[in-house]
Amino acid sequence: MLVPTLIGPTGIGKTSLATALARLADVEIVSADSRQIYRWLDIGTAKPTAAERAAIPYHGLDLVGPEERYSAGRFARDAEVWLAGIVARGRLPLVVGGTGFYVRALFDGLFEEPLLDLARRERLRAALARLPAAEIGRWARRLDAGFRGGGAQRAARAAEVVLLTGHALTTLQRVARAPRSAHTPWYVLLTLPRPALAQRIAARTEAMLAAGLVDEVRRLRDAGVPPGAPGFSGVGYREVVQHLDSRLGAGALPAAIALATRRYAKRQETWFRHQISDPVAQFDASRDPDALAREVLSGYRAALRNDERPTVDG
Repeated sequence: MLVPTLIGPTGIGKTSLATALARLADVEIVSADSRQIYRWLDIGTAKPTAAERAAIPYHGLDLVGPEERYSAGRFARDAEVWLAGIVARGRLPLVVGGTGFYVRALFDGLFEEPLLDLARRERLRAALARLPAAEIGRWARRLDAGFRGGGAQRAARAAEVVLLTGHALTTLQRVARAPRSAHTPWYVLLTLPRPALAQRIAARTEAMLAAGLVDEVRRLRDAGVPPGAPGFSGVGYREVVQHLDSRLGAGALPAAIALATRRYAKRQETWFRHQISDPVAQFDASRDPDALAREVLSGYRAALRNDERPTVDG
């Protein structure tokens, strides 16, 4: 089945568009957001409001506690079940989210890493940790011709896989993936000029703080959730934890969250540009959500008629 899939950086308006689409079609939404899986982390993850969730069935929200981990592989398995259920109910599944790794794991299958000798891996990791990030990157590019960057952690992983298996990570990722989904994505990529997105991020940051983001984190800390919990590793929560630990002043908190969010949005844009296969339907997110929803739905119906995913410029 061809599944409409809304992607784009944080703060760009994916939830608003999804809500507008739900007014035009009988949909259920599968959230592909690695932050919204956490229970009780509502404000800083920009979860749909109670009214939105009452109006539209959502899947993928509030799955684990803030101290738990939830992998892309687990998401892919869970999402296949949700998609099958939605289709069985005669409704249209709509995947919405900015976590590209979740989306790719769902539709393309997740790379199944070969077993590595743990003792050798730990010794190699210790050796790589002593190198500057730039040097690790040079090693990764030298050992794996397909390596395209992505930070010291990703470079170290590329290097260790080659050295421990004799095969390039990018080669293994092509040939050792889990089975692909029975569903095919029809990608809708929302775009905005970077200054406009920065304005939205700043406004959303102020709104989150006004809605009680700091109190949300404080209550969870008081309830025993440790500062290093996986749920607190996300943008916004990291900065609030620093603030509560007296490492970031209240006056500097909004700017720190907005800056971290802009940097995260830039990484998302880069990921979608290089990791999502064409064709992708691109739409200008500055437009009215209802008008945009009508055009997206028209494009999706055309794709169904043609049994393909055409490129659409909106």
